[in-house]
This record gives sequence, structure tokens and C-alpha cells, in this order.
Amino acid sequence: MDFDDERPQQQVTGVVIITLPPSDNPSFGKTITAFTLTNDVLPQSLTTQEPDQVLPTTRVVSSPPPSSQSPQLGFSFSGFFSENPRKLLGFLGVSLFALLLYSSCFSSTFVELRNSNDNDDDNKPESFIFPLYHKLGAADLELKLGRFVDVVDMENLVVSINGGPMETKMVNKLVAANSVVMDSSATILPVRGNVYPDGLYFTCMLLGNPQRPYFLDIDTGSDLTWIQCDAPCSSCAKGANPLYKPTKVNIVPSGDSMCMEVQKNQKPQICETCEQCDYEIEYADRSSSLGVLAKDKLHLVTANGSITNLDVVFGCAYDQQGILLNTLSKTDGILGLSKAKVSLPSQLASKGIINNVVGHCLATDVASGGYMFLGDDFVPNRGMSWVPMLGSPSIEFYHTQLVKINYGSSSLSLGAKDSDKAGVVFDSGSSYTYFTKQAYAELVSSLTEVSELGFIQDASDPTLPICWRAPFPIRTIMDVKKYFKTLTLQFGSKWWIISKKFHIPPEGYLIISKKGNVCLGILDGSNVHDGSTLILGDISLRGQLVVYDNEKQKIGWGPSGCGKPSRFKSLPFFEG
Repeated sequence: MDFDDERPQQQVTGVVIITLPPSDNPSFGKTITAFTLTNDVLPQSLTTQEPDQVLPTTRVVSSPPPSSQSPQLGFSFSGFFSENPRKLLGFLGVSLFALLLYSSCFSSTFVELRNSNDNDDDNKPESFIFPLYHKLGAADLELKLGRFVDVVDMENLVVSINGGPMETKMVNKLVAANSVVMDSSATILPVRGNVYPDGLYFTCMLLGNPQRPYFLDIDTGSDLTWIQCDAPCSSCAKGANPLYKPTKVNIVPSGDSMCMEVQKNQKPQICETCEQCDYEIEYADRSSSLGVLAKDKLHLVTANGSITNLDVVFGCAYDQQGILLNTLSKTDGILGLSKAKVSLPSQLASKGIINNVVGHCLATDVASGGYMFLGDDFVPNRGMSWVPMLGSPSIEFYHTQLVKINYGSSSLSLGAKDSDKAGVVFDSGSSYTYFTKQAYAELVSSLTEVSELGFIQDASDPTLPICWRAPFPIRTIMDVKKYFKTLTLQFGSKWWIISKKFHIPPEGYLIISKKGNVCLGILDGSNVHDGSTLILGDISLRGQLVVYDNEKQKIGWGPSGCGKPSRFKSLPFFEG
């Protein structure tokens, strides 16, 4: 058929399809879809709707015609359908059905796409990415989740800054054991670490003038970033690097807004002679850190290679107690990444340096560690599941709501005050994951089935509360993975098809101890936080890119190898 022939009496130039609403729900209204045929492209559609109805619009994406370089292979859709109107209607019907099926199965409840044009603004804040490293030689279990509360005991202490005595007081404790714009870029740092035997992941930051490196544990459950400090130090571990040495000009005064933020839950007091801002932090693992607030230059390398130097407030920690003295043998402090105003990402966001977005990717491979970033440039455009971030003025950590837990196909009770829902906290400062008392008991009961496969519980292994001796030699979790089932945390809805799911495979809750046993890395959280909240620690966060979007108040995750962000072919600081 010649494309130039005119046959108006026979040619089909368009088709209108009217879709009536279902009989059981006429409120959906009817949809009118008009298809127009041209000689240049595949049929296009324009979907309209009744003026008084609010319906989603369906769009058929057109494709360019085949190349005309080979006339023998040329094909005319217009000519074909002009002579075969029934085939046209059949084709359009199948296409429309496929589109409706696709839109119902792959709606925004599953995958949320971010704006891909975020890189068009040259005046946007910067992006930073950080490597993560593992700390060798520390086998301690860490749990740093907490929040600021008022302290009743105001015992006076004395610390000397730059040779001069200054009065200091215990002001706040970060306690959890019994209570518990503009387009942006991102900062990105490599990360190293592991769950066992090291118990944490850490990165390196450059601070001071001249700049010096400090290794900091990354902790989304901590507000304040702090570094061991020679003020002088009354109780410090040797650390990976020399102690930070402040001068009087570095000390933050008590009237500073950051000091007021740290002390916001303290009973009102008047201190006209105070020249510094004191703090005490007590973590859920009973560790503590005492110090004063300081301010100094933080040196960040942006994604494009430029260097940003800016003043940040952090803790100059001169008295550490408890398990911190062990974990600080190869690190220098803690990097606070919570939602609090004193956290590093919040400080950078308040200066317009980044959008307040934090992400980390903890590798399952001990050799690689992973990476973390500040800002939103490294958030993937697809493949992320998102849930709303819950919060209140007294909660600064990353908290959302869970509706169901499954071990394999078996449902576990949430064990929360509200039996239909339970809170979940994402905490990179905790080595292991904590379930509510009832969920933990039911999980342990379900795991007794492995005894039928020859796994014998070994009470002599002190690594974790529950360890099994396998009926054969094992070297990695992969050797026993098939004997255990996947845990599934369900968010948003109890309806499986429309809910968001966080899958924890056996390697996300099991470790191999030094005795060669298989140990359960999920613990009883009865005495952690409020006892009715699940804590997702490093063991279960590995192999996932986890993003905390404080701008849009949501938490997202997606599977990843965590070698490096997909935008980078190679990063020099990831090597070695």
C-alpha cells in the first residue's frame, strides 16, 4: 500500500474506547480513550475523563518507526490496521488491558522514582561520600541507641582547657536502656567494619587546623558527634590517632544555640560565669562519655573533588567509661547521624551545604566495608522501598511502624502495646538486632526445628545467648543458610501485595563464632528502649542501601552490594 494514497471512504483514522465503571463501584466513572493513527509512529492515545471524576490518566508511550533503509522489511501499521480494523481493536484492547495490569501491580506503593533532573542547578549544596572501615581486635557488642533526658544529679566536675580550670557540670544523658529548596548533592565516605568479631562500622573524617584524621563509629542512633580529647583526658582509650587538642577559642560557650539544644531537657538554671557547655552521654549499653562542646574546621571532599571547610560543633570527650574504652582502642569517637539539630547532617543542612539526607550501605563482605553519604545526590532513581518516618519532639532517632513479622511463612507476634503495630528503629550504632520479648520468644521457638536437622545448642559458647553446633564443619553462613528461613518485616499494610517489605535472610541474623558454631544475632529487646520496639542493627542492615530522608520524612532501602555508589566507576579512597 502506498502511504500517499487517499482512501477516505475506507481508511480508519481513529478509534474511541469507552470503559464503563464496575457495576459494584459506579463512583469510578467512565474513561474515554481516543487513539489516532498516523503514518509516522505507532498509534498514540489520549485518555480523557468525565469532568466530575478524578481518575488517573493512562498514557501510551509511542516508539519511532522502523528504519526505512530496507524497503523489503518495511511495515505499515497504518496500512495494516486500515485493512484490518478488527485486528486494530483487538490490539488496542490487549494493550489497554496490559497497561491497566501494569499500573495496578507497579504503582507508587512499590517503587518511588526521584526527580532525575536534580543535577541541573549549578548553585545547589554539595554532596559528600565517606568510606566505611572495620575495626580490628574488638569483639564487644555495641548498643548506642538513646535520647536526651533531664539529669537529676548535677554533681560538679572540673576540667582544664588550655591550662585554665573551668567549672563543668553533668547536664544531659543520652539514655535508652530503661526508657527509652534547593536541589542537593551529597557527601560520600567509604566505610569499613563488620558485625563479628569487630562489632561496628567506622569512617574517617578530617578535623582541625591543620587537619588531622579521626576514625569515627557511624551511629544513626546518636545525636552528638564526639572525639576523644586532651582537655586533659581523665579516662581515654589509646585510640587510633592522637587525642584532639582544643584551645580556648575552640570551646563553645554556654549561651550558644547548640549548647541550648544539648541542654534543652535540663531543668532551667542560671549560670552567669559558665564559659563552656558541658555534656554527659550515657548509652544503652551502659557506656558513657563526658565532655564539653567544641567548634573547629571540618574538611570535606565533595563529589566533584573540591574541598569544603566549615565550622562544626562536636563533643570534646575527656572521660569515657564502660565498653567504650574497649571499642575506642582502634577508633577515636562517634559520628552522630540522628535527626537532632546537633547531629552532623543537621548542622550541614542548616548551613545550606547539603539537603538533610543520610545514607549508608554496609557490605556483607568484610574486606570492603561499604560507604555512607550526606545529601541526596546518591539516592537511586529506582528500586527503593519507602516508608514514613515517625517522630516527635522527644524522638530524634529513625523510627517507623511495623505491622507484621514472618519467619518463613509463620507469623510472629509483635508483642507491642498496640498488638496490631510495633515501632522499628534503624540503628547503625547497634551491632545486633533486637526483637520485642514476645517476638523473640516465638522466633526462638520456631528455630528449634533446626535441632531435627542435627544442630545442637551449645551453651558453652559465650559469643551470643543462642549458638548451635552444626552436624558438619562450617566456615561461612552460606554453609548453613539453607537450613534457616528468611525473616520478613512488613510495613504499611497487612495486605502482602501492597505492603513494603524488609527481608532479612539468614546471613542477616546469623554469625559464625570463633568456636565454629552458628549463633543467633537477634536478641531479646525487653530492656532496650521501651521494650515494645524492634531495633534493626548492623547485622540486619548489611547488603542494603538504607536512606534517611529528613527533608521528606521517610526511610527507604534497597538491595546493594555496597562496593561503591553506582554513579562512580572508581573511588580512590575505597581502595586499600
